[in-house]
Amino acid sequence: MTEQAQYYVAVVGAGPAGLFAARELTQQGVHVVIFNRDLKPGGLAEYGIYPDKHRMKEGLRNQFRQILARPNLEYFGNVMVAQNGDLQLDDLRQLGFQAILVASGAQGTKWLGLPGERLRGVFHAKDLVYHYNLLPPYSQREYPIGRRVAVIGVGNVMLDIARYLIEMLHVDEVTALARRGPGEVKFDKKELESVAGYLDMADLQREVERVLPQMQSVGQEPAAFWDLIHTARTKTGEPVSSGRLRMRFLLSPTRILGSRVNDVSGLEVEENCLSLVSGEIKARGSGEKQVLDMDTVIFAIGDQVDDHLGLPVRGSEFVKSPRPRFPIEGVSYEAFEPDTDNPIPDVFMAGWARQASTGLVGVARKDGTQGAHALLQYLHTLQPLPGLPLAALHERLAGLGKTVVSVTDLEKLTLAEQARADELELEEFKFNTNGDMLRAIGR
Repeated sequence: MTEQAQYYVAVVGAGPAGLFAARELTQQGVHVVIFNRDLKPGGLAEYGIYPDKHRMKEGLRNQFRQILARPNLEYFGNVMVAQNGDLQLDDLRQLGFQAILVASGAQGTKWLGLPGERLRGVFHAKDLVYHYNLLPPYSQREYPIGRRVAVIGVGNVMLDIARYLIEMLHVDEVTALARRGPGEVKFDKKELESVAGYLDMADLQREVERVLPQMQSVGQEPAAFWDLIHTARTKTGEPVSSGRLRMRFLLSPTRILGSRVNDVSGLEVEENCLSLVSGEIKARGSGEKQVLDMDTVIFAIGDQVDDHLGLPVRGSEFVKSPRPRFPIEGVSYEAFEPDTDNPIPDVFMAGWARQASTGLVGVARKDGTQGAHALLQYLHTLQPLPGLPLAALHERLAGLGKTVVSVTDLEKLTLAEQARADELELEEFKFNTNGDMLRAIGR
């Protein structure tokens, strides 16, 4: 370890935002320690990308390995930073860290607070994504899915969920519900290609015709929507299942109905009208309701941060300073305490921890890099440490009474999973429990 004075920073979370932030910080000579709740790094890049996108995932893994190999970076997996976790934010301060970058993602679950949300057969999309991507402990949980599934939301996550339900679980029908119209769908053409072949086109035509008067009332036409659909269908593969994908527009869920045994039996929705408010398309309820025959309801409405970290939360996000000292492109990356109207000077945030459920890996990469730039400005108001308190950190981690995963351990795990993939003649293999992963690396 060099004797040269260095800044000393903790990064909480090892998804794309945290890892690319760590790369930027270490390139500037900062000593970075990454704490990750999972054993493996990658976050949503590891556990949020659809399983068959092997080339994309391996490309990201290679970048992450290069970052983790930097000499002034340490990685500790299987360490939870939270109020009731292995370490708290105050613990990191006491261990000598001069600043903390929170890049823990949006680990909380966002709901609408509807009657019936606790019924069996109601799930959150994120939990299912973690399940089919084999993230412990979600990989071990059961998610009983029926034959007629409603997915609330019309973004890219909905498309992944629909693909999983139709191709892997072979459900009969997936119905995606949007509170606004075809002009406000949030998915993109590339992602749509994977499921466009399952669209019930006759049904979709009738649905667009049904909502067309509302679209026209706010100056919209469905041409761009149809262009998106038809372009995607020209590039879609051959269907591998008989399931179909439907879309319903201008509907907001109001209640989930259940049977006597607490299973979902239907979804009550309110019909919406469109209006133009200050140039933005808004949906408002008409009071007219109907019940859709469904036996499963999945919410794909975004996520929210985990308030167990101990930072103030507003809505679905940690509170950011409205008066940042170190803005980047006008954006605040600084934590804020609204009760005292003061910043939390040594805590910064990036990625979904800063803005929940916004963008994919590329957006997280940029946000992590910019969050690092903001934090660097703060560090330059401080003096670097003449000696890093690494011994105290390692002693604290050794006293946790659990296995803490290092970069060396990750290298062993990669080799073990590749060996199993070769043995089974698979393109990719993942151990789906923490116990199996730890046994694979001899811990």
